[in-house]
Amino acid sequence: MLNGRPARVPRAIYPGSFDPPTNGHLDVIERASKYFSELIVAVVVNPQKREPMFTLEDREEMIRKCVAHLANVRVEHFRGLLADYVKSLEADVIVKGLRVVSDFENEMSTALMNRALSDVDTMFLMSDQKYSFVSSSIVKEVFFLGGDVAALVPDPVMRVMATKRATLRK
Repeated sequence: MLNGRPARVPRAIYPGSFDPPTNGHLDVIERASKYFSELIVAVVVNPQKREPMFTLEDREEMIRKCVAHLANVRVEHFRGLLADYVKSLEADVIVKGLRVVSDFENEMSTALMNRALSDVDTMFLMSDQKYSFVSSSIVKEVFFLGGDVAALVPDPVMRVMATKRATLRK
C-alpha cells in the first residue's frame, strides 16, 4: 500500500530494432530486469527504417532464447508510436541503453517527446564498457564480411546469423 492505494507493479519497456540483438542489448536487459517487476522487450516495426536483415519473427525468437533465464522479461513487437504502445500497456518507464555520449544526445529529444506524449519517463542505462563500441549495424557488417563476432552476440543469435549467412551465399 502506498498512500492508502495499492502500489502499482512497475512495468518497463525496452524498445529497439534488435537487428540483431547484441551482448550490449542483453546486458541492458539483464540489468534493467532487476529494477522492474516486468520488463517488456519491444521489437520495433518501423517501415521508415531500411529493411532489417532479420525478420521480425527471427528477432523476437533470438531475444526470447537469450532471456529465457529471466522470469520477469517478455518479448513483444509493436508498430506506431512508442508513446501509444507505452500507454496501452500502462508502462511506468521506458528503458534505453547508452553506449557513448552521442547516444544520449540522440536519445534525449526522443525521451522528452515520449514524456510529453505519454507522461512516462525514460531511464537510461549505460552499457558495460566492454560493449561501448558494439552496435547491431557494425556487428552485421563485420559478420557478413567474414569477421568473427562471436564475442559480441549471444550464442542463439550467432546460430541464426550463421544460418542467414549460409543461405545468402547459396
